Amino acid sequence: MRTNPFTDSVDFLFHSALWWIFVILVVASLAIAFVNLARDENQRNFKDLSTYVLRFFVGCMWWQQTLWKLPPTYGELPDGSGGLRYWVSKMVTGAAFSWHSDFVQYVVQPFFLFFAPLVYAAEVFIGISLMLGLAMRFGALLGALMAVNLWLGLYRTPNEWPWTYFFLIVIQLLFVIYRAGRSLGADALIAERLKAGTMAADWRSRVLALVT
Repeated sequence: MRTNPFTDSVDFLFHSALWWIFVILVVASLAIAFVNLARDENQRNFKDLSTYVLRFFVGCMWWQQTLWKLPPTYGELPDGSGGLRYWVSKMVTGAAFSWHSDFVQYVVQPFFLFFAPLVYAAEVFIGISLMLGLAMRFGALLGALMAVNLWLGLYRTPNEWPWTYFFLIVIQLLFVIYRAGRSLGADALIAERLKAGTMAADWRSRVLALVT
């Protein structure tokens, strides 16, 4: 039974078998933020601090969502119910468009063990990207695409509020547009090196500039 969003989230995050990875991510995120604060006075403002806090908590949300779909079962219970497979099945009847429903039914479900690791890995990457501000534009764009899939895939599912997923799309795209990783994130440190010319001016630096 739910009590309140604060204690529930803490209990869920720290009672997972991967709680220690979450602790490492929190410490790393704070360390990166403090390094930015020490090195760049232009980031010592309310805008960058608030952007950091917001993207960090959205990243925690993505990380939390990986914990109920851990491999190798992806959250499926011994009786065959629950977990990622259950929510994938909801898209067969809940998708907004027939082509989406057909794709899930005839492609995703028969090859679930191919798609499940991809979904899990994507959500792990998104969570880490947002928490650390690393390759943030790519991570947030991937998060927006995942949210689009949820928005359309569960659109007609009873007791689901489609605006929830739509708002998540909006948030992720704002992170992309405003380069949220450059607010006390690892992307700010990468951008600093790119600006100083300490990285080779090749395709790798261009890719880094694009994703950060």
